[in-house]
Amino acid sequence: MRDGVRVLDGVRVRDGVRVRWAATASRLPPPVWDSLLPALLILNVVTTHPPQELAVAAALTAALALPLVWRRRAPHAVFAAVAAAALVQWLADVQLPADVALLVALYTAAAHSGRRGTLVAGAVVEAGVLLACLRWAPEGAFLTPFVAVTAMAVAAAVLGVNVRTTRAYLAALEERAARLEREQEQQARLAAAEERARITREMHDIVTHNLSVMVALTDAAVYAQHRSPERATTAMLQVSETGRQALTDMRRSLGVLRTDEPDAQRHPLPGIAQLEALAEQMCAAGLPTRLEVRGGHTHIPATAQLTVYRLVQEALTNALKHTPAGTRATVLIRCSTAAVTVDVTDSGGPCPPPPAAASGHGIPGMRERSAAYGGTLQAGPLAGGGWAVRTRLLLDSGAAVSA
Repeated sequence: MRDGVRVLDGVRVRDGVRVRWAATASRLPPPVWDSLLPALLILNVVTTHPPQELAVAAALTAALALPLVWRRRAPHAVFAAVAAAALVQWLADVQLPADVALLVALYTAAAHSGRRGTLVAGAVVEAGVLLACLRWAPEGAFLTPFVAVTAMAVAAAVLGVNVRTTRAYLAALEERAARLEREQEQQARLAAAEERARITREMHDIVTHNLSVMVALTDAAVYAQHRSPERATTAMLQVSETGRQALTDMRRSLGVLRTDEPDAQRHPLPGIAQLEALAEQMCAAGLPTRLEVRGGHTHIPATAQLTVYRLVQEALTNALKHTPAGTRATVLIRCSTAAVTVDVTDSGGPCPPPPAAASGHGIPGMRERSAAYGGTLQAGPLAGGGWAVRTRLLLDSGAAVSA
């Protein structure tokens, strides 16, 4: 067992050395790697050729191998230089191991060229292979070296093409990842903008409506404080309740209201069921309002009911602010399995409430809420006097759009 542990430790030591060597080698710059083959080829010539042939062999080897140092920077120029050196070598009738540099140059050219460039480089190398085999192949054995060297040239070209294809594929993946990241950032910005627009609409509806009601109730309390103190007290209590509801709605819209808080249970998310309380609130503020709901509404999603409530709330608030005393309002809600129709009319004067300049306020905000459910808001004066707001919300078109 002890010897076995020693062997295992030895394997671990050798593996650790290999890992460290691989990590060190991976940090070497590419020119260092490209210089290894020329150095080995020149060293081979110096150590194997006799002195009388050394000068010519070393010069031709240097001409063939040294350009490989720059093959990554100028692959086409390096291939041309190596091919020219190989032609000079053939003319000088000198056989050298450095001819392998031509295969390396072909691989590099194929890795950095298109199909046409690869075919041209391959044709040049194949012509050199043919000339070399015609001159240096043994008598009667032309075919074997020709096929072998041709196979090596094809392998070098195919390997270069594969490297180029892999590089292009990885670049496409990186570009796609960058594009997806940009699209995700754009979607996040759009979502943030939509959320800001939703909060703006909610704040406008909550603040405008509740402040208008509170102002009307306060005026009524001031007017009645001497003649009817009880009515003044009732009006001020309604002002207090309206203010609390406004604060609760604002906290809910900003996402800081917990569902288990007393205010959340006292003032649930507004919907069609809360329209009756809204009508009573408008009556107390000085706008007699009659509400009629036709059809069941329990199947209608909460977001669609909230949209109905806000549309009615905004229409009644406009009527309260912009119509003379004595105006009466009528709210008609028709519910079906596929749609909800909202119809709010008043008997006030013909002048419409001024639309807000910015999108998301007043009538423009009502149009946005209606469009989120495939509806088209119609707001305008009635023929016999008064004002009407009508729209039809499609229940199957607003699931993905915030109300």
